[in-house]
Parts: sequence; structure tokens; C-alpha cells
Amino acid sequence: MGSPWKPFLLLSVISGLSDFARAVAARPISYAAVLRMKPDSSSVLNSRSRPRQHHSGGLVTPDWPAFSSHPLSALSLLSSQEDYRSEESEEFGPVFIQEPDDVIFPLDSDEKKVVMHCEARGNPPPTYSWYINRTEVDAEADYRYSFIDGNLIITNASEITDYGKYQCKAENSFGTVLSRDALLQFAYLSAFSGKARGGVSVREGQGVVLMCTPPAHSPEIIYSWVFNEFPSFVAEDSRRFISQDTGNLYISKVQPSDVGSYICLVKNTVTNARVLSPPTPLTLKTDGVMGEYEPKIEVHFPTSVLAAKGVTVRLECFALGNPVPTITWRKINGNIPKKARLRKSQAVLEIPNIQLEDSGTYECKAENPRGGTAFKGHLQVYTPPQWVRMINDTQMDSGEKLQWECKAIGRPRPTYRWLRNGLPLTSQGQVEIVNGEVTIHKVQQTDSGMYQCVAENKYGAIYSNAELKILASAPVFVHNPIRVIATLGKDVSLECKPRASPKPRITWKRGDRRIQLNKRIMLLRNNTLRIVNSSRADEGNYVCRAENQLGSAEMTAILWVKDAMRVELSPSRVEVTVGESVVLSCKATHDTSLDVAFQWFFNQKPINFQQDGGHFEYIQTSSTVDLMIRSILLKHAGKYGCRAQTSADTVFSEAELLVRGPPGPPGVVIVEEITDTTATLSWTRGLDNHSPISTYNLQARSPFSLGWQTVKTDPDPVTGDMESAMAVELNPWVEYEFRVVAINAIGTGDPSAPSRGVRTKEAVPSVAPANVSGGNGRRHELVISWEPVSEEFQNGEGFGYIVAFRANGTRGWKEKMVTSADSTTYKYRDETFPPLTPFEVKVGVYNNKGDGPFSKVVVIHSAEGEPREAPSDVKAYSISSSEIRVTWKPPNPGPGRPRAYEVSYWKDMEQEESGKKQRTVKNETSMVLTGLEGNSLYLITVKGFNSIGQGPATAPVTARTRKAPPAQPPTNLMWIQEGNNVSLSWDPVKAKDNESDVIGYMVLLKQEGRGHNQVTRTINPSTMLSLPEGGTYIIEVRALSEGGEGAVSSQVRVVTSSGVRAKSNQCSVHCLPQSLTWTALVLVLLVPSASW
Repeated sequence: MGSPWKPFLLLSVISGLSDFARAVAARPISYAAVLRMKPDSSSVLNSRSRPRQHHSGGLVTPDWPAFSSHPLSALSLLSSQEDYRSEESEEFGPVFIQEPDDVIFPLDSDEKKVVMHCEARGNPPPTYSWYINRTEVDAEADYRYSFIDGNLIITNASEITDYGKYQCKAENSFGTVLSRDALLQFAYLSAFSGKARGGVSVREGQGVVLMCTPPAHSPEIIYSWVFNEFPSFVAEDSRRFISQDTGNLYISKVQPSDVGSYICLVKNTVTNARVLSPPTPLTLKTDGVMGEYEPKIEVHFPTSVLAAKGVTVRLECFALGNPVPTITWRKINGNIPKKARLRKSQAVLEIPNIQLEDSGTYECKAENPRGGTAFKGHLQVYTPPQWVRMINDTQMDSGEKLQWECKAIGRPRPTYRWLRNGLPLTSQGQVEIVNGEVTIHKVQQTDSGMYQCVAENKYGAIYSNAELKILASAPVFVHNPIRVIATLGKDVSLECKPRASPKPRITWKRGDRRIQLNKRIMLLRNNTLRIVNSSRADEGNYVCRAENQLGSAEMTAILWVKDAMRVELSPSRVEVTVGESVVLSCKATHDTSLDVAFQWFFNQKPINFQQDGGHFEYIQTSSTVDLMIRSILLKHAGKYGCRAQTSADTVFSEAELLVRGPPGPPGVVIVEEITDTTATLSWTRGLDNHSPISTYNLQARSPFSLGWQTVKTDPDPVTGDMESAMAVELNPWVEYEFRVVAINAIGTGDPSAPSRGVRTKEAVPSVAPANVSGGNGRRHELVISWEPVSEEFQNGEGFGYIVAFRANGTRGWKEKMVTSADSTTYKYRDETFPPLTPFEVKVGVYNNKGDGPFSKVVVIHSAEGEPREAPSDVKAYSISSSEIRVTWKPPNPGPGRPRAYEVSYWKDMEQEESGKKQRTVKNETSMVLTGLEGNSLYLITVKGFNSIGQGPATAPVTARTRKAPPAQPPTNLMWIQEGNNVSLSWDPVKAKDNESDVIGYMVLLKQEGRGHNQVTRTINPSTMLSLPEGGTYIIEVRALSEGGEGAVSSQVRVVTSSGVRAKSNQCSVHCLPQSLTWTALVLVLLVPSASW
């Protein structure tokens, strides 16, 4: 069975071939071909321009209409594709892609070839030639020159024959263009002359110049000087300067330390090659010291300095003199630019990124106590040409007038010259040139070609290129036929736009009859046929005929007239509350033969459903589209538009959405009047968002509040019709900001912007200090403390405290002023009252406005003083070789009770001052001294202390630490395991003379992977251990003595299982374990391991 698509595919191909034939016929052809067909033809057509820098063979995406219309036919689609193919194969003159750049070629380079790059595009592809110093390069005559594509390759380049300006020429059948000039230079650095340099001899204090005299080089070099031997370089300072212009070393005042040998070192900035000059010896004369003399400027910048805009300029100025001169700079009739920097002890003025406004006369001045001298020079900034307006490719009909203008800026002002196909273009015949403007009256085919406008000054030249094409083609219509759908009663336009050159003559007819023009049917200047108030009778075929000297063509426009479309958007006005949802429905009534497309707008802007999908959603049927707005916010209030469009007409309808929500922020808040505790505020009414404002909430913020706090008001509440109220119960002398929040039935709105900060007026303090207490202190002192009053409640400047106190039973109060607002204590001393005397105390406040309230009266006792008696019954006895326990009894009760104790201890042969001290945490009456030396006699004292001070110490008591425990660990461990029991034995440990006697042993049993340990003590060198369960166990043994625990033995590792009997012994840590295997016995390993 045949495919149903085959007939359609065949028709499409035939239609495409037809379009292709028309597209080929529409292409402009050469003027010579036109003459062969029509010898007497002439052409007149409007010019068509395209920017040359944007010329491209790429596909251009068409502008699709916003709404769907009739589908594109296969004919029009193939026609569009063929238009693209026609553009892609368009012929045009050469356009530079890459022009040659300046090149600096190192003569010592391993690569002996210089490459000058040049590349252009064009159709047909361009050919290339090169010029050096305006003379064409002949690659056939000189083997050193060769071409690869557009690039020029120079082999074995030399400065003598190849230095100069190079220019590339690209040409094809449409014309010729010349590139910009590129300078080829060569980088090299010759060696200094080997001739020895004579010595320089000067008096001490005299100035000297050591000449560098650099060798031949290119391009610039950097100078430095070596002192005596490399790499000891001369350091530049206010006395020594190396000029990067002359290369010389200047010493303004020679000192004995300058005597030596000097070598000039130069470095090529391109090749980085370095060469050293022969040494120049500098010696001092012996006929005296040079006296003081006035400065002499020895090196300076030129009287006229030229600099390109944007570069960094260095102006040098250095003087000889004794004393060493000081260099200063100024700009005559102006200020030195702020970006300028002084370098090398002010001998160099450096101006980066030089601009036109930096031009002017600069002066450097050298001064010392003997006098001064100055030098002036003018700095002039130049700029090479830069384009302001360029020329573009242009297509014109024969006989038209061409006007091109190019414009550039530069300093000095650029001049202009014109080239056509690489040759100078001058004013003659139909060509008129005035500076950057060229006019060709009545262009002819001979004027076709590549044109270049050259703008140049003494610092550079730039080129703007364009192609001029003179067109010639018979009329052709790209789209034919065209279908136009009009709306009944509306105006309709039928366009007629053929491609043709010269301009064709246009006629319209309907059927076989020429159209008679009248007030309702008009022909516009652009050949468009306009029908006013169209009706069904206007339907039919309209034919446009275009004709010029080269041929003719016709285009048919098929006109249909349809009923006007109607759009209904409902509801047209709706009110909702924030958070609710609403649906707007848009229904279009239209001719059923036409497709309709919809688009939604919000406040005249299309709705982006991808960005706003969280709130907007639409659902469309054939002629209806619904817009759902979810979770509405205040910002969604406004006008919503629905636009419906068919290929015949477009209709737009709008609906209004009102959103009720919390009020908007009130307007500017103004503090009208301020007192010590009130502030009168006013504000302007904000938006109510379609729900009346019921009340206002006044809020304040101060440095002492946690953010914004609601304040009490007068009146209370502040109703929605008010725009003024008073904030009350504020704190005096506090800086406040205020804001207002509006409230309606929907909710609370956003707050207003804060008011300016204002401070309430001063008042007498109203808050007394809290938590008055005291105690402690030294003997005969009464210490009174309190919590300071916050700055928020000080109510004014000059804030302080009044401390009042009296001994119990007395009548008169003693008052003391404490002027610091941050104070928290007051101490009163009186030798007459005994310790722990009770006092009645109260603390008040005051400021510059007066005295405030006092706190409640509290009873505080005077200080009891430091301890007066030493502890008693001090005892000390040794616990081990490093520990002594000390005990004592506290002193008798009374004033000066100890809060804790301090124990001092030192060795018998040492001074007490070199001893150590330990303190109890509280008032404990015992302490263990640790970290002591074994078998040593210690002296020990105890004394009490409290917050006031220390009491007397006890008489020293003595105690001797025990001898150290044995250093030898138990050895030769032997064991036998039977079931869960292990029988363990070892050789007894014998103590040395300086060690404590062994009184027993401690055996540690621990299971791997468990935290629990089992400790067994025994007086014998053997023991029986019980292993509670299967697993791996570790056994360690230590000797016990009066001096403590001895060294640990090597570890024994025992792996247990049921019904096992084994025997093993270990000679030492370093011996391998031996095993005895009996019947039904399993080997158990003894593994030496680390100590505890």
C-alpha cells in the first residue's frame, strides 16, 4: 500500500524547485551581462546598505509574530530556505580578518623566520601581495621571501634589508583593499668595547657623573650599575641616581665609602640579554675636602616631552651639590595629578595612564642651604586617530547619488585620504572629496569596488573599508502568491515589493481589468494598494505588475474579508483579599475558519508564566482562556489584559483586580514636640489597600531596647482617622526613634520609615541603685557595693551616687558623693571602729537636675581583717617516696577567720624562699604534697588567708619521704593454666640499699576489649588467678614497698578455652617464650608488651 505522504512530498519538491528558479532569477547580475541583454538599459534604485563589520554568511532567525496565523505553506518555507542559500553564496569583495601587527624580532633567536600575518575573507577568495616601504615584495626574485596563504615569511631576516613598514594587499574580482602599516624592528644588544676605561678621581664632597656609554642596541634597554663585583648593585637614594634616559650614574656628594670600581650593566627589554661594561675606578683626591656648593641639575627631562595617551610618563631630575640637594616638583598653572607618584627619592615624577588634561609645564627644583636651581619642560599628550564614524558596504542602483562620511578624532587632528581598489581617489568628474566626505554623483558600474577611508596623523593611521555594488536585475517577487485576510469594515493594505534594479514601474489590476482608483481604493507612494472600509465585495484576486528595462513580473494577492472578532473578559472588576484566589475568563467570538491565539498582560506587560508560575496559571480551550491567580498578594492588584489575535485582526480587553490587604506603611513620621517623658508625633496616611484603617500602633527604639517596642499613647487607642498622637511614659535623656504601624480588619501593615533620632529632655533621677550590699575589705574598712543604674535611667548629665551610712544606734547619716556613673563600690576607713561593726547603709542618685531617691536601708558589717593567729597542731608524715600528708587544726574562732590555707615546703638544705607553695580549695585542714624527692627531709609550714590578706605561719615541722621503690621489675615469670585457673610465679625482687624493702606484690589481670581490671595483692612471689570466661587476658606484676609501687614486669598474654592445661616460662623480656606440650594440652603464647 502506498504512503499517503508521497503526493504531498512530490508537490513540495515541485514547489521548492519553482521557488529555486525564481530565486536564481532574482539575483543581481553583472553589468556586462545586462549590456549584452539590453544595450540601452539604465537603472535607478534606492541604495541598500549593510555594516561591513557585521557581514556574515550565517543564518538569521526570522521574527515570528507573537500569535499564530495561517500555517506557512511548503512553498513559502522552501522559499525562505532558498533565500538563505542565496545569502550564503553571495559574492563580495575582500574583508580583512587579520591585519599585520608590529613585530620586534630578536636577531639571536633560534627561529630564523619572521612571519607577518594577513588574512581576509571574500567570495571569490582573495589573493595577496605584500609591500615593504611602499615597494612590492617579489618572492620570485628573492628566495628569502615566501607566501603561505596571506602570510609573508621572511627567512634569514636582517635589519639592513628587512627593517621597515609592511603592508598587505588583498584583492578579488570585486576590488582591492590595503591593510594598515606594520613596523618590523629587530632586537639586539651588542657588547661594550673591550677598551679599558680611565679612572675618575674627585675630592670628598664633590659630585661626579660616571658615564655608561651603552653599546648599539634595539629597542630600549634598562640600566643598572655594579659596585666592585657582581651581584653587588648600586642602591639608589637621595645621593645616588641612575638615569634610565642616559644610563649614567650620578653621585651628588662623594663619600669615602663610594671609592671602588663601577660597572655599567644594560639589559635588553625584549631579549633579556645583559652585557657589562669595563670597570671605571673611582678614587678620592688627597688635596683636601670639597666645600659646600649650590645645586647643579645634571640630568633632566627634555624641554618638550611628547607622550601617547594612556602610557606611563617618567620625568627625571637629579642634581649634584653639597649638601645633598632636595628635589621638589610642581606644575605651572595647575596641580600635579593625584595619580602621580614620586620615585627614587623624588628624582623621578611618574604619571600613570597619562590623559590630555595632564598636559602642561612641569618644573623640578633642586635646593640645599647654599642655594637652588630649577628646570622647566612642557609635557604634551598626543593620541593616534580613533574612529567616530565609519563607512559601510552599500548597494545602489545605477544613476543614484552616493554619499559616504568617515570621521575620526586624534591629537593632532587627523587628515583624511581615500582609496579605491588600493589606489588614491581624488576629486574629478563625478567624484567630489572634502576631507572625510566623498560624494559620487550618478554612480555607474565602473564605480563598483572596494573603498577605504584613511584617517592619519603623525602618530598613526587607521583604515575604514566598504564595498560599493551597483545593482542590475529584472523584477522578481519572493513571495507569490500572498494571502491577505481582512476584517469587515476595517482598512486593508496590499503590498507590492518586488526585487528590481533599476526601480520598476508598478500597475495594479483585479482580474483582467486595471483597478480604478478612488477615495476608497488608493495607491500609496510605496506602491501599496489601500482599501478603506473593506466589505465582502472586495474579496478576490489582485495582481501587481512590476516592469523595468530588464524585464517584468507579476504577483497575485488573494484577499478574504472576515467578520470582526469580539472578546469578552469577565469579571471586568473584582475585589479579593490577600491570600485568596480568582479566575478571569477571556472568551473570543470569531470566524470559525480562523485560528485564534491568546496572550495575557498585567499592567500592559506580558505575563511570564515560567517566572510567575507560583501565582499564575492559564487553561485554554478552542475559543476561551482562563487565567487563575493563586495566593494573591498586594502586588497583584492592577489591570489584567487579554489579547486575542487571528490572522484577520487583534482585540484587547482589560479587567481590574482590586486586592484588599493590610495597610501600607504610613508616610514620614515627624516629632513635633519633645519633653522629658513624652513625644508628640505626626505622620501622613498610607494606603488602606481597600480596607479602612482601624488603629495605629506607635513604636519606639532606643540604644537600650531590644529592637522596636510598642509605647503607650495619648489618646489610647489611636484611631484610624488620626494622623497625630503622643507617646508617653518615655525615659528622660534617652535618644529615641519612632515609627508608626497601621492596622485594619485584614491585618497589620508594614511600619513606616523611622523618624529622625531625638533625645528626651533631662529630669531628676527616679530609679535608685539595687542590691546594695558589702563586707570584706581590710581591717577598719567598711566596703559598700551596689548595682549601677543603667544609662537608660540616669535621666541626665552629671549623674552620680550618694552613699549614706551610720553605725547602728547612732542618729546622724554620713553622706559621700561618688561622681562616676559606672562606680559600683565605696570604701570608708576609720581606725576607731572594731571589726564586724554593723552599719545601716543606703545609696541614692543625683544628676544636674537634682537628687533622686535612695535605696532601702540595709545592714552591712565592717571588715573583719586578715587572720591573726596561725593554725595549730601541725603534723606531717610520709606516705611514699614522693608524697607527704600534712594535717593541722584551724585557729581559734574570732575576727579574721581563714577562708583557706597555704602550705609551704622546702628541702632541709634549701632556703625557705626557694620552696614551693600549695593552697587548699576551701578551708580543708589536710593536704597531700606530691612530686617530692625520695628519701629527703622536708620542712613544712601552714598559714591561713582570706580576701583581706594572709595570717602568720606556723613553726616548721619536718618529715622525710621514704626510699624509692625497687627499680628492678619481677622477672622469670612462669605460669601454668588449667581450665579457668592460672598458676603464676616469678623470681623475688631484691631492693638495693637506696630503695625501699619489698613488702609484697601486686598482680594486675585485665581482659582485652573490656574496661574492668582485677588487682590481686600477695606477700609471696606467686599467686593463683581465676579467669572468669574465655578470651585473651594480659597479666602484669609489680613489687610493693613503703616507697610505693615498683617497676612493672613484662606482659603475659593468655588465651583461654575450656579443658586446657599448659605450662610456659619466660626468662626475660628479651627471650623467646618456651612451651611444654603434654597430652591434651594446647599452646598458649607469652607475648612481651609495653609497661602500664
